[in-house]
Amino acid sequence: MDLEEKLSILAGAAKYDASCASSGSGAPQGSRHVQAGSGGFGVSNPIGVCHSWTGDGRCISLLKVLYSNVCRFDCAYCVHRISADTKRASFTTDELIRLTCALYQRNYVEGLFLSSGIFADPDMVMERLIATAKKLRTEAGYGGYIHLKIIPGVGETLIREAGRWADRLSANIELPTDQSLQTLAPQKSGKVIFQAMEDVLQLGAQYGEDRKRIKTTPVFAPAGQSTQLIVGATADDDRQILALSASLYRKFALRRVYYSAFIPVGVSGEGIPDSRLPDIPGPPLVREHRLYQADWLLRFYHFSAGEILDPATPYLDTHLDPKTAWAIQHLDQFPLEVSTADYEALLRVPGIGATSGRRIIETRRSRSLSFDGLRRLGVILKRARYFITLAGAFLDRPDDPNRLRDMLSDSEGPGLQLPLFDF
Repeated sequence: MDLEEKLSILAGAAKYDASCASSGSGAPQGSRHVQAGSGGFGVSNPIGVCHSWTGDGRCISLLKVLYSNVCRFDCAYCVHRISADTKRASFTTDELIRLTCALYQRNYVEGLFLSSGIFADPDMVMERLIATAKKLRTEAGYGGYIHLKIIPGVGETLIREAGRWADRLSANIELPTDQSLQTLAPQKSGKVIFQAMEDVLQLGAQYGEDRKRIKTTPVFAPAGQSTQLIVGATADDDRQILALSASLYRKFALRRVYYSAFIPVGVSGEGIPDSRLPDIPGPPLVREHRLYQADWLLRFYHFSAGEILDPATPYLDTHLDPKTAWAIQHLDQFPLEVSTADYEALLRVPGIGATSGRRIIETRRSRSLSFDGLRRLGVILKRARYFITLAGAFLDRPDDPNRLRDMLSDSEGPGLQLPLFDF
C-alpha cells in the first residue's frame, strides 16, 4: 500500500475525533490554485488537513491522522472496532515524519494531531506515537505544534515522555458514566482514563515547580490537556454530560472538553445492527451545538452546571441558547441596571459577553452610557434589550416569558456553525 492510500485511509479514520478540530479542509481548484503538472507550486491536497483554533482565536491547520486504524477493542460506537468490516492500514514512524515535514515545509499545515487504534499492547502503541514526536523534534528539527493522544492503560513514565515532545496531550473519556462505558466499550475503564488525566496534571505541576529552580527544565505539554465526550450514543442526558465536564475542568484543569455528536456507524462485522446503539437517522448536531454553548458558560461566564440544568430540566433547550433559557427562567433577577451592575451580574445578561462586560465596566468609570454606546461596546441589543435598563430607561420589558421565548428562539434550531466569539 502506497503512502497516499495510507493517508486517505488514516486521515479519514481520524475525522471522528473532535478533540482538536472543527472540520476538514477542502480546497476547490480555482484562480488561487495551480493545476498539477503546470510547472507552478502550491498545489494542495486536503486529505488529512483539518482546522483548529488557538487560545487567541487564530485558525490553524493540522495534519490529523491515526498511526493505525487496526484496533483490538470492540467499542460499539467506533468505526474502527475489531468487529467492523473496514480497510486497515498503518503508518511507519519514518513515513509520518516525512509526511509531516513535507506538508509543514509547503505551508499546508502548522501542526500534527496524532492518535491511533489499539493495535497491540497499549505501551507499545504509545511508544510508537512518542517515537514519532521525538524524532520529529530531535532529528527532523520540527518545531511546530504536536498533539498526542494518550492510549488508555499506559503508565506515568510514558506519559512523562509524551509530554516532553508534545504541546498538548488528550485522553478521551468518550462516555459520561461507567455504566455507559461498560455497555458500549467494556474494554475501557473510566478509572484508568481519569488516572491518565491526573498524571498529566501532576507532571505539569512538577515540571512547573522544577522550572522555577532550574531554568533549563524542559516544558511539559505547554498547551495542557483535553478530552472528548460522545453525545447521543447512550441515554445519558445533558445534565450528566455537563456535570462531568464541570468536574473535569475543576479536578484536572482541562483546557477543553470537546463534544462529538454520535455518528451512526452502521452494522457490525457480521452485518447485524448492534442493539447497544440507538436507532437514529443522523448525528444530533443541534444537541452538540447547545452543549458547546453551555460549556462556554462554564468556562467563561462563571455559571455552574447546576445553574444551567437541574433534575426537572435535564436537557438543553433546542430552540434557545442556554444563557437565554436561564435568563427567561430567572426573570426575577431582571431588568438589570447596566450603569451600576457588577461584572458578574452583567455576564448573566443575554447579549452581553465577557469582552463587552469588561468594556462596560471600563467605560462607565469615565463617562455615562447610552444604548447606542452599548451597541458600540459590543452588546447585542436585540437580545439584551429585554433584560436591561439604563439610568432607569427601558428598551423593552421582561414581562412575559412566553413572549420572550417567541422573540428570542431559533424556530428551526440553530445553524450548524458554532459561534466562537462574542461578536
